[in-house]
Amino acid sequence: MKARFFLIVMLMYMGAQASPASTFRVTPTGHDQTVQGPWASIPGALEASRRDSGTGPHEIVVEAGVYHMGSSIVLTSQDNGLTLRAVPGGKVTIYGGPRITGWRKQGDHLYAASLPGVKEGLWDFRTLVVNGRTAVRARLPEQGTYTHLSRFDVRWMSSTGGGWQRKPTEQELTTMLFKPEDIGPGFEVRNAEIRVYHMWDDSLVGVQSIDRAVSTLTFSSPTGHPAGAFNVHKYEIFNTREGLTQPGQWMLDRVAGQVRYWPLPGEAMDHVEVIAPRVESIIRLEGTEDNPVKDVTLCGLTLSVTTTPLKAGGFGAGRFDGAVDISHAKNCRLLDLEVVNCGGQGINVRGGHVHIERCHVHQVGACGMRAGGCVVHDNTVDHVGLTYPSAIGIMGGNDTVITHNDVHDTPYTAINCGGRNSRIEANHITRAMQVLHDGGGIYCFAGKDMVLRGNLIHDIVDTGGYGASAYYLDERSEGCVVEGNLSYNVAWPSHNHMALKNTIRNNVFVFDGDMQLTFPRSSEFLLERNVMVAAGSIKFTNWDEVTLKQNVLFSGTGKITGVHLNNYSPTGQTRIEPDASNAFTDPQLLEYKTGRVRFAPESSVHQLGIPALDVSNAGRLSQQ
Repeated sequence: MKARFFLIVMLMYMGAQASPASTFRVTPTGHDQTVQGPWASIPGALEASRRDSGTGPHEIVVEAGVYHMGSSIVLTSQDNGLTLRAVPGGKVTIYGGPRITGWRKQGDHLYAASLPGVKEGLWDFRTLVVNGRTAVRARLPEQGTYTHLSRFDVRWMSSTGGGWQRKPTEQELTTMLFKPEDIGPGFEVRNAEIRVYHMWDDSLVGVQSIDRAVSTLTFSSPTGHPAGAFNVHKYEIFNTREGLTQPGQWMLDRVAGQVRYWPLPGEAMDHVEVIAPRVESIIRLEGTEDNPVKDVTLCGLTLSVTTTPLKAGGFGAGRFDGAVDISHAKNCRLLDLEVVNCGGQGINVRGGHVHIERCHVHQVGACGMRAGGCVVHDNTVDHVGLTYPSAIGIMGGNDTVITHNDVHDTPYTAINCGGRNSRIEANHITRAMQVLHDGGGIYCFAGKDMVLRGNLIHDIVDTGGYGASAYYLDERSEGCVVEGNLSYNVAWPSHNHMALKNTIRNNVFVFDGDMQLTFPRSSEFLLERNVMVAAGSIKFTNWDEVTLKQNVLFSGTGKITGVHLNNYSPTGQTRIEPDASNAFTDPQLLEYKTGRVRFAPESSVHQLGIPALDVSNAGRLSQQ
């Protein structure tokens, strides 16, 4: 079966690389005015390909080198059949902005460079790349967060229930009360940006005014939720001169029209490569529902340096474009791309069907990949959400296939998917949920008939709030199957909220403390043939809606309980006793951290008919 899968993938790749009718070459030494090529830029070669390629397959081959773009490369239906690829073995890097020069010493530590259009509001950005890394923005406080004084004591009714019991006013969405000692006299309104934390998302907004008489900030645009909602009172200040406290930090001074940077030890500014973004997207595929972009392939390129507008990103930072941004595409392919040091999404697909394979998205401000309705296979996504901690590693939707991906180091959920008939299989997830709450390694909202199978999730720490889990079925999820998965070093392997008639089977959950599985406002859950091993207690909440069948449960303290709920309020608890169907004995685990779960020959799992579990091939196939 595995060999057949590889054959299918290779045939798809070979089809994408079929001999084209016309080839157009781009090289750093080319000229866009030439008729025959090679061209100096991709837009120059694209114009020639549109003129001369006809209707057959055609390709633009980009020679090794660095290419700076001042505007997006836009492909439409007139480019159907195009392959845009790097020359084999060549490193092609496309930057979405220019290199910044003209640095001058400013004070003891800082250097500054003047940028045309910044003072006038024509050029604005939140990402700066220095020597190949996303530089750290000036921030206050230096560590941790401030505590604001705003309150919003309105009940959250759940997303299904319509959100807030009372709709927030515009004033509540655009103001915040602060402690006078937290914002010093040098605070510059035009430069400052405020990140207001919520529960599962955040809002990064500009400042319109400050009223020190009443210690109130007024924002330049609304936050996603009011400051103080969910009883969260954290915030941070970015992009102020006072926040430049460490080497490696930078700020954009809109008042002076300058970018300021504090070099790291050993960095000489006459040799440092600093690149600032001009665009939100480097490559855009722009089709329509009636006239989609078809059969376009992007292959082997490195895309770097993009920006975002100054506004709240919403759930999953979903209001921003991608370095590769796709609207209405059919049978398009993204192969072997690297997207790095970008301010918004790495890859963003809105409508259509795209295969995304063997790509690496990392060090981006928002999500790694937003790709509902696509095939997302054999990719690595890591260190996302650098600017927007509500970012998600990989986000799907209806009819999405997410298989054999490595996803790690995410501030919120690693993989999110909802809708109908999606499969999330054989992914390796670790170190998710590092900042925000109410998410998980895999989080599904309103999923219908979804399958979560063969995934490996480990090392997720609950940082408070509404918690962090490994496998999470949320509101209106129904008919889903969570089977053959492994989690370890996750205290909360399964969380289920307002979900109905789902099955959790053949999984192995291991934790070295107290373990909980929760089902608030959920009903008709079947848990069968699972193995749960906790050094501490094991607790099931909303126990009356859970059916246990042929499971092995082992608590190191001998305490396995079921909590009864009325909505979210506990009404009592029951000590769960073993019965003829379930065994409460040590399953004698011999191995599990490799992904290959082995039990001793005399383990009770064998008597109960629990199948062997091997998820050691979870994650990227091309790197195993």
